[in-house]
Amino acid sequence: MKFTAKQIADILEGVVIGNSNVAVTKISKIEEGDEGSLTFLSNLKYQPFIYTTKASVVIVNKTFEPEKEIATTLIKVEDAYSSFSKLLEFYNQAKNNKQGREKPCFISESATIGENEYIGAFSYIGENVKLGKNVKIYPNSYIGDDVVIGDNSRVFAGVKIYADTIIGTNCTIHSGSVIGSDGFGFAPDKNGEFQAIPQIGNVIIEDNVDIGANSTIDRATMGSTIIRKGVKLDNQIQIAHNSEIGKNTVIASQTGVAGSTKVGEHCMIGGQVGIAGHLNLGNNLQIQAQSGISKNLKDGLKVQGSPAFAYGDFFKSYVLFKNLPKITSALNKIEKEFNTQKPNDE
Repeated sequence: MKFTAKQIADILEGVVIGNSNVAVTKISKIEEGDEGSLTFLSNLKYQPFIYTTKASVVIVNKTFEPEKEIATTLIKVEDAYSSFSKLLEFYNQAKNNKQGREKPCFISESATIGENEYIGAFSYIGENVKLGKNVKIYPNSYIGDDVVIGDNSRVFAGVKIYADTIIGTNCTIHSGSVIGSDGFGFAPDKNGEFQAIPQIGNVIIEDNVDIGANSTIDRATMGSTIIRKGVKLDNQIQIAHNSEIGKNTVIASQTGVAGSTKVGEHCMIGGQVGIAGHLNLGNNLQIQAQSGISKNLKDGLKVQGSPAFAYGDFFKSYVLFKNLPKITSALNKIEKEFNTQKPNDE
């Protein structure tokens, strides 16, 4: 996409210093900028690069005053970093603002689709599906029967959404994710063979949720698996049947939440955390990477370890563990000296 310095300044409510008609078609780091690229300067550590960059346009704070001649066009704004972030979001929305229906794709006659939709090639839209306004379904996606997807949500390529799933507004589901597959429910019969328990519930994803690539969220056995408003899930995360993730909780990659566990609001959970089933985890938790959670946690705790315990105690214990050979050697030396100095009873 092509933008002039003036168009960018209008979006950011900034002021152009230089050639307002110069055009940019890409974004770069300031130290790697070349002709036709846009970059920004907010960290003074990178200020020397503004005099050597070949980027066509640089966004800077309005307080910036060059110490020598600059070849590039400047756009002065209140806050260069936040303005650049705003521009990235604008660029991303414009880039992904596809519309129309590509062929081949299958759309059931009973499906209801809002305006400004995008249905990518080889996608499947099942019976009684309801898509809101400005919903984007990228190629090779499967949307099962009776699925509801709210306004402005995006489903990237290769996503599979099983029947009865409900997805709110402004959600993003990245490629390869599977929403609503059967929960891991099996029971042994009298012969010790495991028989599948029918999973007849669904998945509910509320508004403003982001789900990373290749993540899986299982449908409930009965009722719903629920991802509350504002949750952000990284790539390759597993949320099991009947679990609930509280609003504005963020979870890093490769974490697994077992069935029927409820995670509170505003929690921060690191990568490769394992959370056992049927637990209640409080609000505002911080769970460090690779921790194992096997019991309920109260509000506001910061934990680490497997099984996890208080973060401060973990690091005190780790220091001792790391120095255990030295400590053992010192204790052996003390014991040896004590035995040598012990008076003879005979």
